[in-house]
Amino acid sequence: MLSKNYRPWHLIPFAYKYAKLRALRRPVLVHFEVTMRCNAGCDFCDYWKTDPANKARELGSFADAARRFAPMMITFTGGEPLLRKDLEDIIAEVDRAAPFTYLTLITHGGMLSLERAQALWDSGLDQINVSLDYLDERHDTARKIPGLTAKILSVVPQMAARGMTVRFNTVIKDDNIDDVMPIVRHAASVGAGVNLSVYTDFKNGNAAHLIRGGQLARVEALTAELLAYKRRHRGVLSNSDWYIAQIARYLRGEMTEPCRAGETTIHIDPSGHVRRCPDFPVEHHWSEHTRYEPISCNKCYYACRGEAQAPLTLSRFRDLAGKG
Repeated sequence: MLSKNYRPWHLIPFAYKYAKLRALRRPVLVHFEVTMRCNAGCDFCDYWKTDPANKARELGSFADAARRFAPMMITFTGGEPLLRKDLEDIIAEVDRAAPFTYLTLITHGGMLSLERAQALWDSGLDQINVSLDYLDERHDTARKIPGLTAKILSVVPQMAARGMTVRFNTVIKDDNIDDVMPIVRHAASVGAGVNLSVYTDFKNGNAAHLIRGGQLARVEALTAELLAYKRRHRGVLSNSDWYIAQIARYLRGEMTEPCRAGETTIHIDPSGHVRRCPDFPVEHHWSEHTRYEPISCNKCYYACRGEAQAPLTLSRFRDLAGKG
């Protein structure tokens, strides 16, 4: 996890901050949804249907919220955050307001040139995450952006060659189970990494991509291969060992413990209002936020939900450091 702004000895204050935030039940990760607008057309998400007039309600700065929460990690997301022409200014302000906070960005990559990536990196980012669910044109079809896959596969190696920390955000779905390991190996071959999540229909009710019971054996084989790969190549997969090991259990419907998303992670929407997770409604302004309690909800197994429940172990700190 450590990148351009940090050195190995900085792991100590990072580890202390992480443990302190968890002990105090304060958010470790805050997502700044800088826009709900999007120029993709994914069938599992409705953000691209957002009224363009919502642009007028987007905050020009998230620095005060960053200073208030002072989490270990902040992710700039959306919608598609690269639609914000002032995104570099937003990131730079947050970087100054929240020192020793790891800053990441999630983008579909459709507008990600090497020059824009460099500008975003120079503004203070520590990691850039690019969504990628397939290594071929199926990804273009899923996102409804022609040429998207070729663009991603071209620009990511160039970003990594410049020293940027880049990860593919890959969602495990019914039709890409056998594509996950090839994506992981490709990421490693170009100096990038991978962060995995599991598909859910919670966002807009589209059950078409759900993993079915008959596919569980393939998923179990995949998770075993992922864990074995991670033991040999720690640093490529950013998910904790615990998260990967629990995927099949979640899909079997055996996960019944309370969800801690909202306690250790929160989302702040473009107008500054807080929601427990990306698929819950907003409730109050960030300045009024105190604490969410864990709830009984097993509608997703996003990485943010799973990692919120992951135990604090030595291997998790090694993941955060990107070390073996």
